[in-house]
Amino acid sequence: MTATEFGRALRRWRDRVAPGTAGLPTGGQRRAAGLRREELALLAGISVDYVTRLEQGRAVNPSAQVVEALARGLRLSADERAYLFGLASLVPPGPGTVPGFLTPSVQRLLDRLVGVPVGVYDAMWDLLMANPLYAALMGDPSGLRGFERNGVWRNFLGPGSRVRQTPEERREFLAALVGDLRTTVARYPADRRLLRLVEELRTNSGLFAELWDTGAVGTQPGGHKTIEHPQVGPLTLDCDILTVTGSDLRIMVYTAEPGTEDAERLALLGVLGTQSLVG
Repeated sequence: MTATEFGRALRRWRDRVAPGTAGLPTGGQRRAAGLRREELALLAGISVDYVTRLEQGRAVNPSAQVVEALARGLRLSADERAYLFGLASLVPPGPGTVPGFLTPSVQRLLDRLVGVPVGVYDAMWDLLMANPLYAALMGDPSGLRGFERNGVWRNFLGPGSRVRQTPEERREFLAALVGDLRTTVARYPADRRLLRLVEELRTNSGLFAELWDTGAVGTQPGGHKTIEHPQVGPLTLDCDILTVTGSDLRIMVYTAEPGTEDAERLALLGVLGTQSLVG
C-alpha cells in the first residue's frame, strides 16, 4: 500500500466525522461537515503538521501508536482499523499487547457523558482520549508525546498533575499506581512498550524502583480528589474509574455533588476552559 492511499483514507474518514459527535464545538463557518485537520490532531494527540503530511503522502511509515491514535480519533470500526493498519504496512496489535482500541459501543457511551470530565486510559495508564472538559480540568494533553501521555511516567518523572495531595496521600497514591502497573505487566508480559516503560521508570526514579521491588500488586483507586485549577480555583470532585471488560480500558470520570460550590466551578470551567482550549 502507498502513503497516498493511507492519506486518502484519512481524508475520507475525517470528512464523515461530525465535530459534535466527537465532543467538539460546532459553531463558526466550516467548509465541510467533517473534522478539520487540527481537530483530528487534537483527538489523536499528534501534531497538525504530521496529519497534513500523512494526508498528502509526504510522511511514511507511521508507528503503530500513531495509527491506533488516528483510528480512535476517526472512530473507526474494528474492520476499518485493521484496514488502516494494513495501509501502513503494519499488523494490528495482538492479544499479547495492551489494548488501545475504543469499540463503537464504548465510544457511544462516552458521547453520552456530556457535561462531565472524562478521560480514557489503557491498562498501562496511557491517556487515549480526553474530552474537552477533562482537558480543561487537568490540562490540555494534545501536545504530549510518547511516555509524556502516560500517567505513571508523569507522576514519577514528569510534572505530575493538578491533584492536591499531602505527602502521605501522595506516597499511598504512587504505591497503588505501581501495584496497578505490576498487575498489568503480569497480564501483558510480552508487550515491549510496557516493558520499556517499566525499565525507564526503574532506571530514572529511585522511588519507583523502591516501590516496584516491594512486589505489591493491586488496582488504582478513585475517590475524592481536589484539583488546583489555575482559572477557577480548587475543585473537590468524585473520581470514579470504570473498567471495560474485554478491552481493559479505564474510563476516568470526575463529578461534583449537585448544588455545591464545586459544581458551580465545574460548570464555569465548562464555559471558560473549553473555550480557551479550542479557541
